[in-house]
Amino acid sequence: MNPRRTFFKSVLTLGAGATAFSRLARSQPARPSVPVLTPDIADLPFTLDNGVKVFQLTAEPVKQIVIPGRTFDLWGFNGSAPGPTIQAQEGDRVRIIFENHLPEPTGIHWHGLELPYEMDGVPGIGQKPIMPGERFVYEFPLHQHGTFFYHSHMAMQEMVGMLGGFIIHPKTPYTPPVDQDYLIALQEYFVLPNSTVPNSMNMEFNWLTFNGKAGPAATPLIIRQGERVRIRIINLGMDHHPIHLHGFTFWETGREGARQPVSLWHRGNTVLVGVAQARDIEFVADRPGEWMFHCHLPHHMMNQMAPNVGPMTRVGPGIEAGKVPLYPQDAYMEGPMMAVDKQVDKPETYGLPAGWSGYAGGMMTLVRVLPPGPYQKIMDLKTQQQERRLV
Repeated sequence: MNPRRTFFKSVLTLGAGATAFSRLARSQPARPSVPVLTPDIADLPFTLDNGVKVFQLTAEPVKQIVIPGRTFDLWGFNGSAPGPTIQAQEGDRVRIIFENHLPEPTGIHWHGLELPYEMDGVPGIGQKPIMPGERFVYEFPLHQHGTFFYHSHMAMQEMVGMLGGFIIHPKTPYTPPVDQDYLIALQEYFVLPNSTVPNSMNMEFNWLTFNGKAGPAATPLIIRQGERVRIRIINLGMDHHPIHLHGFTFWETGREGARQPVSLWHRGNTVLVGVAQARDIEFVADRPGEWMFHCHLPHHMMNQMAPNVGPMTRVGPGIEAGKVPLYPQDAYMEGPMMAVDKQVDKPETYGLPAGWSGYAGGMMTLVRVLPPGPYQKIMDLKTQQQERRLV
């Protein structure tokens, strides 16, 4: 076939697909936005004061369990790193009462938000540094909608955990509507084996996380078969990450600061999330299974080849690569990591095959697409877990 004719046929096919999806988006009735779920991270609660949403945000040292047996000493917000997710709506006015419980000055930048200069959160420029023990009140209106984030704007503090998601829901809900909406925050640390404190000056990271957890401790995303799903990904680390979803072709529908016009949506199964960027992807979860969702840089899937647990072989540089089984020659694992199923047991892992945790590490989790029966079983287990916590 004529190559030129083949090319234009492909273009017309892609264009027809995009047009059909655009028609689907317009034909779907609007319904209220669903709350965004951030696995392993809580939402930041708020109160109302004469129509203003009031949030309490505290910077403080936190102990973060990255995987069972490995707890890091980080700086975060309200007891977690990343900090809690802030959710508001386009048109809201928000007041964020910030307290600094750290041993050094800080300030909070609202990344991507269009707001008054004095609220931008850059110490020494738009505001004075917030000293240890001090309080500062940020207040501003929200006229945007989309996926944003907040982080410290003092040197290197975000490298030890000081970041979080900021979701602004639109006044007019997006179409087509989604049934599930998730947020994943990407972050890396360098922590020596005999330490619990990240070296914020080192750029060779050996711990890579989703929402503060390394696989297999990262909580899976639970989806009922047939649901339409949005996953928002924010990257506050130092590396770019090609994030890959097994089993599905998605549409990239949003970037930092804005949902994209339908004409700019494009399809893929891997999305590159650069430093300080956000990406929103959407797909219909029509195929049941335990689908991996991970950074596709091989070392990022394995915490730079340093296993969480299990045997490890290291050899000297003088040995020829061809004589050493299993590459790379200077650091290789003797089979999969030791399974730690019991240590990472939670409702979201119910029904996974025995030993699954030995094959999950680093910047990785599972997207579990389940038929109605297994899905409801996990929902019931989560309800029971919440009830026990209330007793």
